[in-house]
Amino acid sequence: MKILRVVLYCLLGGLSLTPAALGSGGFAWWWLAGIVLSASFVPVALFGPRRAIFQFGVVAPVLLIVTVLCLWSEALIFVQAPEVQQHAVRDLVGASVIYLILATVLAILAVLLKLPRVDGSKVEFRSASRVAPLVVVCGIAYVLYYLIFGSITYQFFTKGYYPDAPQIVRRLGIWFWLIQIGRGVLMTLAALPLICTLRMSRVQAAIAVGLIMWVAGGAAPLLLPNPSMVPAQRFIHTIEILTQNVPLGITMVVLLRAKQPQSGTDLPVAAPGRR
Repeated sequence: MKILRVVLYCLLGGLSLTPAALGSGGFAWWWLAGIVLSASFVPVALFGPRRAIFQFGVVAPVLLIVTVLCLWSEALIFVQAPEVQQHAVRDLVGASVIYLILATVLAILAVLLKLPRVDGSKVEFRSASRVAPLVVVCGIAYVLYYLIFGSITYQFFTKGYYPDAPQIVRRLGIWFWLIQIGRGVLMTLAALPLICTLRMSRVQAAIAVGLIMWVAGGAAPLLLPNPSMVPAQRFIHTIEILTQNVPLGITMVVLLRAKQPQSGTDLPVAAPGRR
């Protein structure tokens, strides 16, 4: 029965994106993107907060920052198509509304379908004084992943799609890298509620957060029809974001969550002394 409820969570959650297809078409693609995005948040529904308002507080920041703001800002920098530049504010507001609806639906579904479990690992989070600098470290780590894997992808796969990219980067200068560090910091801040509340082991949480950052940060949105990108281009970017965001998600959890102390049952039993 639990598996059936999880399937319903994904299917019904995915439907919340389909109203956007009324104006643009592609109902099946919007539903598929919604299903994939909902599936990535199944760990939150199972091992996250037990109340809907707190489920929303975990899901919404990821969708608003990682899915909407970061993808929007990246497109604004590199996609020079007039329709992208002219309607930038409208697109940002519209996408924010769509994904806020999805976050609301997922939070309500998790509670209605009785998905949150009462068991789970205890979360060991680092002190606030240590979290602040580590968030910046995560932002810098994102830039390293972006530089390494983004350069490989550009040199071998996407140079033909973005011939002006080197000139854009040179024109922005140091601001380009500050923007990328800012994106990494924002994604880390958006994931903090997720990292703090996900009642999974450190390794399991690292994998779950990495997959969420990948799916929310590109894998699901890139399933949608996009007049600015051909299908091959969207596929390449999906793999590129996998190589950047999954390591970022793992880095977040490894740095921001402390190691779980061993329980008494895990400690070796001392041999009784001789009398």
